Amino acid sequence: MAEQDVENELLDYEEDEEPQAPPESTPAPPKKDVKGSYVSIHSSGFRDFLLKPELLRAIVDCGFEHPSEVQHECIPQAILGMDVLCQAKSGMGKTAVFVLATLQQIEPVNGQVAVLAMCHTRELAFQISKEYERFSKYMPSVKVSVFFGGLCIKKDEEVLKKNCPHVVVGTPGRILALVRNRSLNLKNVKHFVLDECDKMLEQLGDLFPSSLSVLSNWKSSLVHT
Repeated sequence: MAEQDVENELLDYEEDEEPQAPPESTPAPPKKDVKGSYVSIHSSGFRDFLLKPELLRAIVDCGFEHPSEVQHECIPQAILGMDVLCQAKSGMGKTAVFVLATLQQIEPVNGQVAVLAMCHTRELAFQISKEYERFSKYMPSVKVSVFFGGLCIKKDEEVLKKNCPHVVVGTPGRILALVRNRSLNLKNVKHFVLDECDKMLEQLGDLFPSSLSVLSNWKSSLVHT
């Protein structure tokens, strides 16, 4: 009798669970296309790049949460020491790519320049140096200096002699002058950056006319990559 009672209960349970038609509901409104900013293209954060804690603190202070598309693609390769050619629209964070990548890898040694970043205008050189200062906020051992024309070269020579920076940002003319007078020693440079490389190659062609044809061919291949 016990088994029959159990079977009856199971039958009753199954009958009670008859499928019911879902209640009528108004159709959901069609989804609207929402254009997201470049910041939210990737759900990963800067912590996924395994950056130094000092860099992550500086990134948080700057208010950045998610890397842009170009940062997501280039920073992981750059911090591994790979050569990177980066092309993206203005405002996509290209400067942060090489600033964070070089600061991640830098091992500052007194009296040695480890990073050389060159660009084609004084204004851009100044902006890049400020980015280095901003992201190295919690790396007090890293010294940054910027050198460009229009200012007394003697001051640059004094800086290099008495307080040699680990990161040098500058324009081609002034950097070349400091190298020629042996104030700037580049034998220990481990990271070399050309910002706005197409325009940089044009200026290098003016400085070195004999190699203009080679640089023009190189520039053409870079622009169309």
